[in-house]
Amino acid sequence: MAQGEVNVTIVGNLVADPELRFTPNGVAVTSFRVASTSKKYDSRSNQWVDGDAVFLQCNIWHQAAENVAESLTKGMRVIVTGRLRQRSYETREGEKCTVMELEADEVGPSLRYASASVMRNERNSGGNGVGSQPSTGGFGGQVSQPQSGGQSQGSDGWNNPAPLGDDNPPW
Repeated sequence: MAQGEVNVTIVGNLVADPELRFTPNGVAVTSFRVASTSKKYDSRSNQWVDGDAVFLQCNIWHQAAENVAESLTKGMRVIVTGRLRQRSYETREGEKCTVMELEADEVGPSLRYASASVMRNERNSGGNGVGSQPSTGGFGGQVSQPQSGGQSQGSDGWNNPAPLGDDNPPW
């Protein structure tokens, strides 16, 4: 982390489906907006009421961008952590604007009110995560196991669930 960076974690709901696109160099980037609303207790009515909403534009890059686009949808409650960035731009009318965005490092579903099934991506021979094969179905979806030519699925400890009551890794 560079000195002076502001690290932020936001919990909220996705305003729309994440949008995946690729740079001219082929790097994946997914953009999405998170709405986070605080709750305040109103002692006069003895009820919790919504406070002000914060909407934050987020971007995530590389393989994580593809994972987010595949796994998350509008309305899902998510947890996002990353670095707060200020970006300035000029509109077509010549008006100068400044926005705050979150360059996300980690994104995942909030499990406070939901459950999720997570599958680790398989890696290709590159070993750096670029070009890895994401699982299908996303969080809570049906996940099909990719078929590999001669490699046994049993040899990959991440592909096999641990037996119930066993805290040891599967290898």
